[in-house]
Amino acid sequence: MSDLKYLDLGHNQLNGQLSDMFGQLPKLNFLDLSFNTLSGNLPHSFGSLSHLDTLHLENNQFTGPIDVLGNLPLEELNVENNKFTGSVPNKLKNIGNIQTGGNPWSSKSSDIDRKGGLSLGGGRSGPSGAAVAGIVIGVLAALAIIISLIACRSRPPPSSSNFIDEERPSPRRPFSSLEAYEFTKPPDLRELKSYDSSSSLGSKSFKSSRSTGLKPPPMGLVGSSTDNDFADRLHRRKSSSVRAIAYSLSDLQAATGNFAAGRLLAEGSIGRVYRAKYADGKVLAVKKIDSSHFQGRSPEEFVDIVSNISKLKHQNVAELVGYCSEQGHNMLVYEYFRNGSLHQFLHLSDDFSKPLTWNTRVRIALGAARGVEYLHEACFPPSIHKNIKSSNIFLDAELNPCLSECGLTTFHQNTSDNLGVGYNPPECADLSAYTVKSDVYCFGVVMLELLSGRMPFDSSKPKMEQSLVRWAMPQLHDIDALEKMVDPALCGLYPSKALSRLADVIALCVQSEPEFRPPISEVVQALVRVTSSFDYDHDRR
Repeated sequence: MSDLKYLDLGHNQLNGQLSDMFGQLPKLNFLDLSFNTLSGNLPHSFGSLSHLDTLHLENNQFTGPIDVLGNLPLEELNVENNKFTGSVPNKLKNIGNIQTGGNPWSSKSSDIDRKGGLSLGGGRSGPSGAAVAGIVIGVLAALAIIISLIACRSRPPPSSSNFIDEERPSPRRPFSSLEAYEFTKPPDLRELKSYDSSSSLGSKSFKSSRSTGLKPPPMGLVGSSTDNDFADRLHRRKSSSVRAIAYSLSDLQAATGNFAAGRLLAEGSIGRVYRAKYADGKVLAVKKIDSSHFQGRSPEEFVDIVSNISKLKHQNVAELVGYCSEQGHNMLVYEYFRNGSLHQFLHLSDDFSKPLTWNTRVRIALGAARGVEYLHEACFPPSIHKNIKSSNIFLDAELNPCLSECGLTTFHQNTSDNLGVGYNPPECADLSAYTVKSDVYCFGVVMLELLSGRMPFDSSKPKMEQSLVRWAMPQLHDIDALEKMVDPALCGLYPSKALSRLADVIALCVQSEPEFRPPISEVVQALVRVTSSFDYDHDRR
């Protein structure tokens, strides 16, 4: 437990006083106790959290001074809407991201609302590799100690883009099971199981991979009232739970040239994405959601959506930087990926582009699978993506994949519209039939694209070859046919054994019956075995 670095107990309806036990967490650098009904003074052991850089205590009933926080290396502090007294220590007033309003301070100068920016240079917030690998099981112990020493009760949280048929199953090789992150609901606490993903790759795992950093994103608050004052307070409360920058409409208009056609990056099923460029050279991607998606929705619903997306923290999930909700405009702001999407790399490259190598393709598949695994097995309740395709997988400067469009399920009611021809799972003629196994099917199609270099549906091909899945399925278990369907751009530079293993994984993912498809955690483990013989240190485009 002493190695724990990341602890989030926000939105759990905890009450009572904190025990003075935080000295047992010397390496903690992120702590969130927000949106509970915790009371009393802050324990003296808070002062021993010498590595703490982010602290969220907002919307509780804490009392007394916050002097114990004065010498902490905090970069982000939110103590809004409590009963703190005294004044804010001078050292804390220099924090770039600090919010202290809604407390009976002795001086008005202690009311501070300064929201700093997020790192936009491809960096990610959330736990680092050392924060999670090998110590996640310690979370359970940490939580048990904290909860047992807090006179509290705990319930599960309330339920709730980035741009830019097939055959009966053949005999399959058994997948080794993966101990996935799972969140059960005992009377007082969620139980967390974990695995060390780095150890499974061995010494030759690709070294740019940070820890999976899995954290269940708490779902948004739910509430309604006809009382205007209460509704306004509720909106402010929800907004304060959003961990992203609130951009003004005028700011985004200026950065995108008033959403000029020349700044258009992509157009999807829920809106357009524009390139926003600032005077300091910073570049962002702004998804402007079509107003038709908000007919009959309240403004608070968009804040709920943003709040949930802002809590998604994983190295292979595109991170939300900010949002805007003004004058009927609802926008999401993401980091900008200069390398574009996997679709662009595979299908839109010119004659001068260097193709993706075999090792890089498998590495992209593994990273993207881990992003899907986070949504399916670390989020509570499981988050179905409903829009997995190569154009929604973006590549950073080192060609590590980031899954975009996460948390936007509410806008994807008709999956056939947003997925497009070639990706739709057979069961999705019935909208209610879309499950996590449907996501697995779509991911299988993406892996087919990586293997063959072909698009999911290509009307320029002969009729029997237009559907990638229908064309590929009969060949995936025939080694001679399999080698002929590999992307010619690879020039035969791939290991035959790894090719066969990847084909087996793909064949299972695109089974026409959902029950025969493996869970994404088993896909991850199978891809780890495909990569086990590779040294990624020397593998790049």
